[in-house]
Amino acid sequence: MIVIMVPNASTHEISDVITRIRAAGYDVHLSEGGASTIIGITGVGSPLNRERIGQMAGVQSVMPVSHPYKVTSRAYHPDDTHIPLGTITVGTADLAIIAGPCSVEGRESIIEIAHAVREAGANALRGGAFKPRTSPYSFQGLGEEGLRYLAEAREQTGLPVVTEVMDSAMVPVVCAYADVLQIGARNMQNYALLHAVGESQHPVLLKRGISSTIEELLMAAEYILSHGNRRVMLCERGIRTYETATRNTFDINAIPVLKQTSHLPVIADPSHGTGKWEYVESVSMAAIAAGADGLILEVHQDPEHAASDGRQSLKPERFAALVTKLRQLAPVVDRRLIFQPPG
Repeated sequence: MIVIMVPNASTHEISDVITRIRAAGYDVHLSEGGASTIIGITGVGSPLNRERIGQMAGVQSVMPVSHPYKVTSRAYHPDDTHIPLGTITVGTADLAIIAGPCSVEGRESIIEIAHAVREAGANALRGGAFKPRTSPYSFQGLGEEGLRYLAEAREQTGLPVVTEVMDSAMVPVVCAYADVLQIGARNMQNYALLHAVGESQHPVLLKRGISSTIEELLMAAEYILSHGNRRVMLCERGIRTYETATRNTFDINAIPVLKQTSHLPVIADPSHGTGKWEYVESVSMAAIAAGADGLILEVHQDPEHAASDGRQSLKPERFAALVTKLRQLAPVVDRRLIFQPPG
């Protein structure tokens, strides 16, 4: 349930409504955007009398929320959520271009690719220090050593770092190095981890699970937002279907659905969505045209010898060519791609 206050309701009127709701045992989430204040009600408490709340001073209306996610819903927060990321703000007209290798393989290689993607137009650097792999014998990442290399690459290029955290116990360590915590597809429903990143108040990139519905993605985001951490970006990265021509089936439908249903920014991952570099450009363009707030792309200087996901990684020159096309597309869909010149 949400309570919509009249425009310019007084602080005292808002406080009275919140006090009544909390007295019944519920949690309150306040959204102050546009002309009205919206009070979201979550948790389990004693029955609330909608009619009585509706009669309180300053209350415009009381509305039930039929879907299970509350704070994530655009009904609760009608305005788009804006999340600062380096020189841009995700969720505005700015396009976020997050690029880098699947995994950090060494100091020199991550610094080299960080400079390359920055010069091409990326505004954030991705790279996995901890890698969840299907096989226990595959490269698992460099761990904290990889985090240190990412931090050095950020120091040299100015690019914010996006990297995956796999375990709730590791959240403080990764927070010390990363600007954005990525929750990978395999961990989308790792509830202990979702609670931990919510409590961290650190920006989060939440990837859709391999076989998850849109509602399940939004419910996972709800765990993070329930801790008051509103800096969450949703990521469509393709889902598993019976199709085998590509690694996954990129759900282009999910982008407008998420934009309509939720106030959170949506980032597209065409690299995992297709699994083949030759399709990444087309799907990237389609994702932006569909309303995505940005892209996360895998870029590697020598994909044939990459430690992981080389088949879907763009070479730096192909990435640069894609960014040029995105810069041409952006104004057509009322977006802008801010170029951060090398310095």
